[in-house]
Amino acid sequence: MRVLAMIMAGGASENLSVLTMVRAEPAIPFGGKFRIIDFSLSNCVNSDIFNVSLLTQHMPRSLNVHVGVGKPWDLDRSQGGVRLLQPYLGPKQSGWQRGTADAVRRNLDFVDEQRVDTVLILAGDHIYKMDYRLMLQFHQQSRAQVTLGVRRVSPFETYRFGIVSVDSDMRITGFKEKPRRSKETLASMGIYVFDYEVLKEVLADEKPNDFGRDILPKIINSHRVFAHTFEGYWADVGTLQAYWEANMSLLAETPALDLYDPDWVIHTRSEEQPPVRVGTEAWVGGNLISNGCIVEGVVERSVLGPGVRVAPGAIVRDSVIMNDTVICPHARVERAIVDKDVYIGESAEIGYGVDNIPNRLHPNRLNTGLTVVGKWARVPNGLKVGHNVIINPGAKEHLFQTDFIPSGETI
Repeated sequence: MRVLAMIMAGGASENLSVLTMVRAEPAIPFGGKFRIIDFSLSNCVNSDIFNVSLLTQHMPRSLNVHVGVGKPWDLDRSQGGVRLLQPYLGPKQSGWQRGTADAVRRNLDFVDEQRVDTVLILAGDHIYKMDYRLMLQFHQQSRAQVTLGVRRVSPFETYRFGIVSVDSDMRITGFKEKPRRSKETLASMGIYVFDYEVLKEVLADEKPNDFGRDILPKIINSHRVFAHTFEGYWADVGTLQAYWEANMSLLAETPALDLYDPDWVIHTRSEEQPPVRVGTEAWVGGNLISNGCIVEGVVERSVLGPGVRVAPGAIVRDSVIMNDTVICPHARVERAIVDKDVYIGESAEIGYGVDNIPNRLHPNRLNTGLTVVGKWARVPNGLKVGHNVIINPGAKEHLFQTDFIPSGETI
């Protein structure tokens, strides 16, 4: 079986707020030193798939820099390897991609050049470890033309996914994209195996733009479409709460996602940073602390990216702090997501008070008590910031007119 993996990496999830204002969703840091895209890429190479393409669109620069020529994943190859495919202008199929299926359609000429018989289509914004070889074997053995990766989800979460019905042979008999209610709980993971000839056939019609919404519901009666069940850890981190929870789950005594498994290494582009330094007056407990961090204050139940500095007297709890952020003396950060290169001034407090007013501009997006600080923001000395607050990327000191930002506000 000759396989090409195509990773959908052009997403701009509005539900991730300021995190995707400066980058594509797959380029968001996760678990301290990793990026979300690392999991799909590592799954490919650990599954002996070395012909990989990334379909990009929204703010791809950070993703392009991170992936580069693919060396950390052993994908810097003359045959196969990794290729980043961008939208383009031209006489045919040019312009912005309008969905997952349209993104693949616009690159069918590239797929033709690969001379493959099977195309593995992956989402680039999920956290999981999966051996794709098992799914490809199932695809062959069941004589499927299309196979979907599926898993069981809570009945309360079915509205977030494509939900499938199957018969006793795991052939799909029904597909509903994000139903408001569903008795079925078998959810599509956004992982598809297509026979290439079938893929070309279903993409010949230029109207369908999305696999889940348009194509899969139509072809289950005309093609052999099967479901392959995945039982392992899998997280869709497409909301701020889900992203925070997935990071916090890594701090469990026995995490569901094992980042230390020598048989399934998650590869990444590591930054050249010195070892962690913990000061004599520091106190740390229950954290993930990345290389290059200097901790001289208190850090509890938090995930720190490379190069973070926590000054004496500062306190960080239940938070995700990304690369090279500086937390000055006597500052406090609690239950927050703080993006890269943020400066939190002396005695400032993020996550202040006990009220939990939802964000006024985005009440459905931020209502669980998290506060989110965008990349490059500078929080002034002594500022107190409540819960469910959004501070936009690049916010400078002069934008903060008072010394208190109430819960639910946006700066």
